[in-house]
Amino acid sequence: MAGGGVWEKIGKKYVAAATLAALALVGVALDTRLRVPFYTVETEELSIPVDMVLLADLHSCAYGEGQIDIVGRVRRLSPKAVLLAGDIVDDKLPEENAWITVSALAAEFPCFYVTGNHEWWSGEAERICARMEQCGVTVLRGESAELALDSGEVVRLYGIDDPESGLSERQLSSLNVPEEDFTLLLAHRPEGITDYLAHPFDMVVSGHAHGGQWRFPGLVNGLYAPHQGLLPRYAGGQYQVDGADLIVSRGLSRESTRIPRLFNRPELVVIQITPK
Repeated sequence: MAGGGVWEKIGKKYVAAATLAALALVGVALDTRLRVPFYTVETEELSIPVDMVLLADLHSCAYGEGQIDIVGRVRRLSPKAVLLAGDIVDDKLPEENAWITVSALAAEFPCFYVTGNHEWWSGEAERICARMEQCGVTVLRGESAELALDSGEVVRLYGIDDPESGLSERQLSSLNVPEEDFTLLLAHRPEGITDYLAHPFDMVVSGHAHGGQWRFPGLVNGLYAPHQGLLPRYAGGQYQVDGADLIVSRGLSRESTRIPRLFNRPELVVIQITPK
């Protein structure tokens, strides 16, 4: 009886330990705290380093009072520019959080924006683009803009609307991208990378894939992404494609998604462009 009691106690301890371990694993899996990955892009076109922040798929989600989790982090990073790669405004959630974020960032940093599919699904994409411009954001719709650097060099930024607009193919084909200078394209969907690289871009930045929603680190980088399907090739991260760098944000969406993120924390991406 005494021996049985000892084994019973040991069994209860193992069950308790296993339960705590399972709860800890669930906590890690469902963690939605903001992460900040850094990616380095090397180039021969620039003589000085340039840091940029990439935000995608905010979907009007909340990040603290005054969106301080995002805005405060960007302030501390002090980038040369902020790239807004679509779905900043959601088609279901109230827009307030999106505009608090955009207006605060545009007041302090050069911001560049392209539309995502949800802005078009809202039926308000034209109004949203107009309001972005009112906030001081440069809206790229088949157009280009220059970011002047202290060295006298420029970064040339291009952007196209999401395909839901019906305009993206024409916008892309009309771009005139030089071989010289550092050039980058903002395009919401990463799966169009082959078409994008019909032009000599040095870098493309995208979102849309939401990190594949469910990730299993070391095994699966993303389970499913819109328009890529199961095991998407470009779920999130940095990719080398035909000599160009493709940076895909896993996005900032949290309460806007019906399916929870799994091992897939929302992210604010830092891109460090450095001279070779």
